[in-house]
Amino acid sequence: AGSGAMERWTGRVALVTGASVGIGAAVARALVQHGMKVVGCARSVDKIEKLAAECQSAGYPGTLIPYKCDLSNEEEILSMFSAIKTLHQGVDVCINNAGLARPEPLLSGKTEGWRTMIDVNVMAVSICTREAYQSMKERNIDDGHIININSMNGHSVVPQSVVHFYSATKYAVTALTEGLRQELREAKTHIRATCISPGLVETGFAFKLHDNDPERAAATYESIRCLKAEDMANAVIYVLSAPPHVQIGDIQMRPTEQIS
Repeated sequence: AGSGAMERWTGRVALVTGASVGIGAAVARALVQHGMKVVGCARSVDKIEKLAAECQSAGYPGTLIPYKCDLSNEEEILSMFSAIKTLHQGVDVCINNAGLARPEPLLSGKTEGWRTMIDVNVMAVSICTREAYQSMKERNIDDGHIININSMNGHSVVPQSVVHFYSATKYAVTALTEGLRQELREAKTHIRATCISPGLVETGFAFKLHDNDPERAAATYESIRCLKAEDMANAVIYVLSAPPHVQIGDIQMRPTEQIS
């Protein structure tokens, strides 16, 4: 699938959540490079504004539109979708990338950490998916795509207590993506649902997980040659480039050197 396969997405609207850093920023950039109108949201938009300026000065054919949104707040999500409707008609591609882990084990973890993970990793994904689908439906868009950034932790539970609850939220993403595929098919649409499940990706993720232990976070990425955010962006482009009769259900990718 060359760039030609991405041509049908030119000028169309993609929402990327958690677009300020890491995988989200790399995905947003790649979609702008392929000529899409990308609404990138995060709680702080200064980094997205900087990325938008970079895309513009690089002469990419698309545009990046920064949008401030706290995904743990449904009202903010709904008003973002309504703004997108007013300014750009609606969402054709929804990339649910925002996610986080808090180091809260099952036997001793703090409830607020669990709740934050549920709110962002599960609830926000579900709300954004529903709103994106409704946006497609009201405009008779039959070829939209919803992509959930999952994790290999959504497919196996590793013996690391700090990620057990996070893993449970990613198992939820696995179930939500397949449930979504079934509902989209029942609704007789050709809208596609995919998740992408990476192992270790070199981003700021571990630094948020181990926020009181930066050395442990750094060690996470130094032990092996990790995936890069760009590898994830390439996977998103591959998924979107598949011909309309091909639905990629899940891409599981790990660093070649990763053990579990």
